Amino acid sequence: MKYKKIAILADESHAAQATKDNLIQKYGFAEIKDKSFVEGVDLIIAVGGDGFMLHTLHNHIEDGIPVYGINKGTVGFLMNEHSEKNLLEKVENATDSRIHPLKMICKCADGSIREALAINEISLLRTTGQAAKIKIDVDGVVHLDELVCDGVLVSTPAGSSAYNYSNGGMILPISSNLLALTPISPFRPRRWRGALLPNKAKTRLEVLKPYKRPVKAVADNFEVENVVEVEVTLDETRTIHLLFDSGHSLEDRIMREMFEIC
Repeated sequence: MKYKKIAILADESHAAQATKDNLIQKYGFAEIKDKSFVEGVDLIIAVGGDGFMLHTLHNHIEDGIPVYGINKGTVGFLMNEHSEKNLLEKVENATDSRIHPLKMICKCADGSIREALAINEISLLRTTGQAAKIKIDVDGVVHLDELVCDGVLVSTPAGSSAYNYSNGGMILPISSNLLALTPISPFRPRRWRGALLPNKAKTRLEVLKPYKRPVKAVADNFEVENVVEVEVTLDETRTIHLLFDSGHSLEDRIMREMFEIC
């Protein structure tokens, strides 16, 4: 067997907990009760929804342990359909979708420096009724002196069909080696709808008039208030292994999203 020691964890919903208990009883999986428990484990099964999967991936991002999701949420874009039949065979034959997170380095108004990782996207969002004003620099070249907007985001291909797409950004194939830079409710320049960047690019987002027009930075669900400058790069030193049933890889799912009409 490819995976000799499998551990399982679940979100707090009744359905997820019941599924976890059934799988422990049937297969003898080890239960993860603390995010630091990874000794000897070479596969994690996460039972829940997409939000819980993101939480699990963040908790184990330094471990490099593959994660296989079982959907007990709503959309389940990052999960597999629940089926206890032949589960071990499905896991053994699963496709390993390897993705890298984004890294943000924030300089805050008080002079402090904060860092965080994002699997989906890094967003800058206004925090008052006034629009944010943001200067955009890519690889040392200023491409927009002033974007007047509700915010702006940088998305990975894995996250491009989520918040990025909801704001009019392009969905990116996993193998595209691109990042999406997408404005959120842009006011000026009104016709700018974003850009596609090489995944090696270093994007610097400078908040203009931050005391009058405060902005926060969000890496998935981790927030940093009152930022004045945010640097975004792809962190290729960390690799996330997300497992999907054969024929339903993350690449396949994203391609289907591209041609979804309704």
